Amino acid sequence: PVHDTIIHKTGTCSACNLKLDETCDFTARTGHYVIDIEVGDDTLPGIKVINIKHIYGDTICGGCGHVNRLMPHRLEKNEDWGVELSQWHLVGPTLTALIVCLSKRMRLSRPRIREFLQDWLLLDLSTGTINKCIHEAGRAAYPLNDELIEEVRKSLILFVDETSWKEWAEKRWLWVFTSLKVTFYIIGFRSRKVLDYVLGQTFEGLLMSDGYGAYRKFLNRLRCWAHLLRKTKGLKQSLSDDPRTFGTEAHAVLTELMDVIYKAREGPPTDLLPIYREFLAEFKECCMKYRDSDHKKTRELAREFLNDWDTIFHVLSNPTWPLTNNEAEQALRHWVIARKLSHGTRNGQGSHVFAILASVIDTCRKRNACPWKYLAEVITARRQGLDVPPLPLAA
Repeated sequence: PVHDTIIHKTGTCSACNLKLDETCDFTARTGHYVIDIEVGDDTLPGIKVINIKHIYGDTICGGCGHVNRLMPHRLEKNEDWGVELSQWHLVGPTLTALIVCLSKRMRLSRPRIREFLQDWLLLDLSTGTINKCIHEAGRAAYPLNDELIEEVRKSLILFVDETSWKEWAEKRWLWVFTSLKVTFYIIGFRSRKVLDYVLGQTFEGLLMSDGYGAYRKFLNRLRCWAHLLRKTKGLKQSLSDDPRTFGTEAHAVLTELMDVIYKAREGPPTDLLPIYREFLAEFKECCMKYRDSDHKKTRELAREFLNDWDTIFHVLSNPTWPLTNNEAEQALRHWVIARKLSHGTRNGQGSHVFAILASVIDTCRKRNACPWKYLAEVITARRQGLDVPPLPLAA
């Protein structure tokens, strides 16, 4: 049943700029229904399904007699987006946000979302409508891309990682850039161009990453010790002499220095580099010894230490800096499971939708804001042709 009727009238005459009030004659020309949900609060929790009837038509100016026609706003499809943004839509903004939640946060497929809506809200939406809602939400939020990149570039400490992704049958990579108050995802190739696009040429913050060579252009960088420890532990378990000897030595060095760093964090800030200069010099000679080893993984790890020497042990100059890239890896974990369930995305538009919605969801979570309420505000504004609301402020 219809819960409310909203009549949309023009507020000002387009011919004489006279304000149009309730005394002006109005003739209904068209209308449509919007199915949405109302979310309760602490005093009255729950979800209520509502049906709002929207009426559009002509308002006659009392001054000049001009007929002012108001129609639902519509942002047509274009080369970049195969989905419209329109007020003429069966599914309301909050219900659309719920569908996005079920898809991205709960990792449900389109048929499972349809089943949920049928069973719990008695709404029968087709999988095509559900898919359209998700893509429309992505288009609505996509202007936030630039704002998110700007926030990333302002980060004092930024954690970066990437994992493989499938876009139909082609291999892509899902990148994550996360800091204390922002998380940004992008799907693209595993190349320096992605880093240049997101971080620009003059990123001034501290960058935590793994050993991928494209990161080496950033001088103010930290290396994830967890990656190095896994590699040294693997060499320790080898049955060959070279990898076992080098792995044991490297693992002992990293373990000892990690203990020192953790103890240093309990006291005042201390620069540990001068204290362990000779200790590191001995380990560097060990790396030089095994850089040309016949064993492939031993040779590669020794050269990795040498190539990233200053970056790996940069944390000794300030023990309060992070030692691992866990922030980025934990951010990716949820979406890696989603990738295994969905097998990636089907086209470029799907990749854009996935990345921007994941970015908005995780950024809102970092800022202690409800992503679904904010996403509903974004969809409402963009359907009306307004600018996208700014991201919630960091708490």
